[in-house]
Amino acid sequence: MLTLLQPAREAGETIRTAAREHLLLALLDIPRLLRHPIWRPADPEEGAGLGVLLVPGFGFGDRSMTLASAWLKARGYRPAGSRIGFNVGCTTELVDRIEARLEQHAEETGGRVVIIGQSRGGWLARLAAIRRPDLVCGLVMLGSPVLDPLGAHPKVVRVARVLARLSTLGIPGLMDLDCFTGPCYDENVKALAAPLPPEVPALAVYSREDAIAPWQLCLDPYAECVEIRSTHTGMGLDPDFYVAAAPRLARWARDEAREQTAEHAGELSQAS
Repeated sequence: MLTLLQPAREAGETIRTAAREHLLLALLDIPRLLRHPIWRPADPEEGAGLGVLLVPGFGFGDRSMTLASAWLKARGYRPAGSRIGFNVGCTTELVDRIEARLEQHAEETGGRVVIIGQSRGGWLARLAAIRRPDLVCGLVMLGSPVLDPLGAHPKVVRVARVLARLSTLGIPGLMDLDCFTGPCYDENVKALAAPLPPEVPALAVYSREDAIAPWQLCLDPYAECVEIRSTHTGMGLDPDFYVAAAPRLARWARDEAREQTAEHAGELSQAS
């Protein structure tokens, strides 16, 4: 136990540093985002009630996606949080929880759902989309190292490994050592490398200024890759992300609305 005290303190300090960085970025970037034309909705019905599930990054909760949620609501989408806490748990268990939330949100909105995930949240969202393409009509990943989840900055990986070691002491809600080696790791890495289903269009946003997730690892070969100039934790506050996402989300909303209309017409035809 004593051998874990110093690494645990370092892990805590790394998480606190990331939180302070995110707060500083918020103070600097939010005014720029709110002044940008992309913040003002041209059409409040654009989203046509399309459900969107928001998955936060490692060490952050649903509140970190608050601005994205507000932006989506103003355009007629129906965003919802993933409710996975601070995204520090076992990969497979978190994907299970995201799948359950997908099922719930799809039922609430009456159709398939878009998933938007930041950093680790992006590749967790990709795993959920691979597992349940029947529930997903679009996927957006921000700074998500899908080509190598363990290729992030060494400090971040070290924090994750400390949390895994703490889980062996019986501390609940943390990722375990099987997330780094063993069947769980092998299964999830294999799933991440799999092609996305053709019915799930995807957008991968990356930045060469990202000091956490090397941009090369974010280039999902089965997604449309778009570069912006942003820090890692600041992507969800960067106007360029919203500029890139807006037309794609609108297209997915139109496609999903047409599909639901066609399905409804087919049901009425069969009933008559």
